[in-house]
Amino acid sequence: MLELAGIRVDARSIGGLETAIDLPDWKVCFDVGRSPRELLRRETILFTHAHMDHLGGIAYHCATRALMGMGPPTYVVPPSAVAPLQQLFAAWRLLDRSELAHHLLPLAPGERYEHRKDVHLEAFEVPHTVPAQGYVLWKRTTRLDERFRDLPQPELVRLAREGTQLDRTDETPEVAFCGDTRIQGLDGHPAVRRARLLILECTFLDERANAEEAGKRGHVHLDQIVERADWFENEAILLTHFSARYSRDQIERLLDERLPASLRARTTALLSD
Repeated sequence: MLELAGIRVDARSIGGLETAIDLPDWKVCFDVGRSPRELLRRETILFTHAHMDHLGGIAYHCATRALMGMGPPTYVVPPSAVAPLQQLFAAWRLLDRSELAHHLLPLAPGERYEHRKDVHLEAFEVPHTVPAQGYVLWKRTTRLDERFRDLPQPELVRLAREGTQLDRTDETPEVAFCGDTRIQGLDGHPAVRRARLLILECTFLDERANAEEAGKRGHVHLDQIVERADWFENEAILLTHFSARYSRDQIERLLDERLPASLRARTTALLSD
């Protein structure tokens, strides 16, 4: 469990093997990986794309929740994944002889999912080798408009009775998760650079696979993050999805050597055990 920018993150991510990013404070998870046991408690999962290392555990997650007497989960997915997933669950129902009850909700880039009264998530398109999208978690805060803050209570009551709107609602991007993407997936999405916490893949780190090769595979290279070092306004950045070819020590060393100090101070590497 990590705490970054005051946000708790329970995450696992190794390129090609498994990615699941859980946000306990908001009871929402991005991708399910192989459905580790801890994620069975999560009722809402937002999927970025249909590659096996991000979505492979979906049927197990659904079936095991039912076995444990939990309610049907909600799976938010890119629209292109709906029909294949319906076919997948139909096959598993025949094999497993179970209902596998769940809610499958398509969400296209630019659309919102209302998670709870004060939180919604918005999908945005990212370039990968299959249709893919990231998500921004927005938090709503309602407070007294500053124009009325110095007024006495009786005056506020009078204005409210007259129909004056006293409150102001602000929406702030708390978390941005890009899923699997080329570096261009950051472009055109101001909320991604402003989110308190950015969760960004960084599959390749050195000359063993250069930036061009990373792009062909639909991923980000550390070189590209270094080139955009001034772009990131985030309070904290969590780098994920490192290729299994890199050891923990190699990852930390390469980030120390190559990231500018101001960016390195805000950056955490999600390291595997």
